[in-house]
Amino acid sequence: DRFDVIRLHEFGQYIKLLACAVGVLLVLLAWPTTADAQGNPSIRYGTEACEFFALMLLSLSGILLTASANDIIVLFLAIELASIPAYVMVSISRPIAAAQEAGVKYFFLGAMAAAIMLFGFSYLYGTTGTTSLHAMSIMLANDGGVVALSAWQMLAVVMLILGLAFKLAAFPLHFYAGDVYQGAATPVTAFLSFVPKATGFVALIKILFAVTAGTWIAPPTLMKLIYVLAVLTMTVGNVLGLLQYNVKRVLAYSSIAHSGYMLVGITALLAAAGATNLRADQVASVQGDALRGVLFYLAAYGITNAAAFGVLMLLPNRDFSDGQARGTSAESFEDLAGTGRDHPGLGLAMAVACFSLTGLPLTIGFFGKLYLIWPALQIGGSLMTWLVVLTVINAAISAGYYLRIVATMFLRPQPEPFMPVATSPVPPVVAPMGRMAMPLPILAAIALSVIGVLTFGIVLPATQTLSSSANRAGAVEGRIIESALVPVQSN
Repeated sequence: DRFDVIRLHEFGQYIKLLACAVGVLLVLLAWPTTADAQGNPSIRYGTEACEFFALMLLSLSGILLTASANDIIVLFLAIELASIPAYVMVSISRPIAAAQEAGVKYFFLGAMAAAIMLFGFSYLYGTTGTTSLHAMSIMLANDGGVVALSAWQMLAVVMLILGLAFKLAAFPLHFYAGDVYQGAATPVTAFLSFVPKATGFVALIKILFAVTAGTWIAPPTLMKLIYVLAVLTMTVGNVLGLLQYNVKRVLAYSSIAHSGYMLVGITALLAAAGATNLRADQVASVQGDALRGVLFYLAAYGITNAAAFGVLMLLPNRDFSDGQARGTSAESFEDLAGTGRDHPGLGLAMAVACFSLTGLPLTIGFFGKLYLIWPALQIGGSLMTWLVVLTVINAAISAGYYLRIVATMFLRPQPEPFMPVATSPVPPVVAPMGRMAMPLPILAAIALSVIGVLTFGIVLPATQTLSSSANRAGAVEGRIIESALVPVQSN
C-alpha cells in the first residue's frame, strides 16, 4: 500500500542492488586472510573481528531500509542505522590515538547533525500532521503548480538539508572528513566514502520528492539553496584537495567534491520545471535524466573508490621519520613514491581509478559526469550554464591531485630511508617492496572494481544497461503518487 511505512518499488530495488554490490567490495577490502582474523595489514580490529563485520553489515542494512522507507520516523531510524555503526568502526579499526580521536569527533558531530535533522523532521510533522511521506506529498499538492511551503515548512526542509549535508560530507558540514578519513583504517575510510553518502542522497531525494508533492517543482529559494551548496561543495573540496600531503586526506576532500557533483544533478532536477524553453513532456524527460544522472554517479563513485582505497591498502606505510616502518597501509605521497614501477599492476589499477574519478573518457566516471551535466545543458539559461561551466572547471582542478597520485607512483623515485645516528643499536627497518604480501580478497576487490570501471566505460551496451536501470528507477520514483493525485472515476 502507498501509505505503508515500507514501500517496495524499482527505485528502492536499484539502491539495494547497488548497496549490496558495493558492499561486497567493501567487505572484501576488510576481510581477514588468516584463521586468527589477521593477515590484512591495513586494519587492526584484533579479537573484535566478529563485532566489526556485524557493524559493517548493520550499516549496510541502513541503506536498504532508507531505500524503502515511506515514513519520516522509519527514514530517520534508517539513516541512523547506517551511521551509528560507522562511528564505532572508526574507533576499533586500529589501536592508535588517531583512530580513537577520529571516532569521537565523528560521533559528536554526527550527533549534532542528527539533532538538526530530527529538528527538521519534527517541524515537518507538526505542519503536515502526518509522518507518511506519501500522505505528505498528497497534502502539499497544488494542482500541478509550485508547492507553496509555509515558513515553518521551509525551515524544516532547510534543517533537513543541513543535517543530511553531514552524511554527504557537503558544505558547510564537511570539515570533519579530512580528520576522520585519515584517522580511520583504510578499509573503513573506503566504507565511509560510500555508505553515508549513498544513504544521505537517497534520503534527500525522498524528502525533496515529498515536499514538492511528487512533481519536483520546488520553490525558487529551495532550488537556489541546493545550487549554492553544489557550487560551494565541489569548489571547497577540490581546492582543499590540492593542498593535502596525505593521500587519504586527498581522497577525503575528493569525496566532498563528488558530493558537489551529485548535487548538480539534484539542482537540475529541481530547476527543470522552471525552464521556460521546455515543453511539459520535455520537463519530465529532463527531470528523469537528472535523477538518472545522480543514481548512475552513485554507482560509478562506489565502484571506483573501492579500487583506489584497495591499492592504498596493499602498499606499506614507510615512516622514514624514525627509521621504523609501521604495519599499516600507505597514506603519504612518500609511501607511494616509485611503487607503480615496483608493482605495475597496482599502479595501473590506481591510474584507472584516478582517471575515472577525474572523469576521463573510457571510464565509468566519464559517463557519470556526462549524465550529471547533460540535464543542466538541456535546461539552459545563464544559471544552469554557469553551473555546467563551474562543474567542468572543478573537474579540471581535481585532475591536479588525481594525476599527482599517478605521477608519484610512476615518476618519483623512492625516498631514501632515514639513517639513525651512529650510536643507535637499531638498524632502520624499511618495508621490502619486492616481498610484499598480497591478500587474495583485497586483490579480488581491486580486480572487480577495475573491471567494472573499464567495462562500464568502454563497453557501451553495459553502460547503457546500467544507465537504463538508473533511468527506470528514477522514473518509478517520479510516479509514486501519480495515481493518488488523479481522481478516481466510478463505473
